[in-house]
Amino acid sequence: MPSFDPDDFPSILYRDRVRETWIDYNGHMSEAYYVLVFGFATDALYDRVGFDAAWRGREGSSAYTVEAHVRYLHEIGGNEPLVVATRVLAVDSKRLRFFHTLRHGDGGDVLATEELLVLHVDTAAGRVTPFPEEIQTRLASLARRERERGWPAAAGREITLDSEP
Repeated sequence: MPSFDPDDFPSILYRDRVRETWIDYNGHMSEAYYVLVFGFATDALYDRVGFDAAWRGREGSSAYTVEAHVRYLHEIGGNEPLVVATRVLAVDSKRLRFFHTLRHGDGGDVLATEELLVLHVDTAAGRVTPFPEEIQTRLASLARRERERGWPAAAGREITLDSEP
């Protein structure tokens, strides 16, 4: 694997446009497509750290999402540009926690966020297994960088009825 420098790791890994087929009956992007865009950004993260489709196929492993928290903050219409910034928050031998921020590609308004917890899985055995050492090392270097920057304010939020919207 080529060398990996967390300082050269861009926060924006995914760019797209809202497709007309993603527009719902309210005239804006449907909630399911926010999650689809976050899924594309997750794939971009995996590709960037070397945990790409070729690696997963060769090694017989994958990452399974076991928890996700999505916040829908603003609507967006068809053909509008999107960017997703991704921050690795924490990793251990078998788990990865990261945070996506979806913004309008022109104005920069935050449209949605998603925080995820994924497990590394041996797909043949169907069980959780440690990340390959070089992948875990890369993810850990990104998590260290984020600890220095401070986590996003929305990370770790719970759903409550304690305050007015």
